[in-house]
Amino acid sequence: MDAKELRAKSAAELTDELLKMRKEQFALRMQRATGQAPKPDQFQKVRRNIARLKTVQREVSKAGAGDKK
Repeated sequence: MDAKELRAKSAAELTDELLKMRKEQFALRMQRATGQAPKPDQFQKVRRNIARLKTVQREVSKAGAGDKK
């Protein structure tokens, strides 16, 4: 997922995408805990995607707050 793609989405879509990523992260943790072996790089990819989503959400909220001044 690219930051450029994320910036094109609305705030509601970003929230939905974040929820989806959190669920995926939870599923990976559960797989690891139950002895199934998910690919180790998946943890890092999901974590970084969550960070990208949060960054873009913050940019959107800052831009909205800046317009109200």
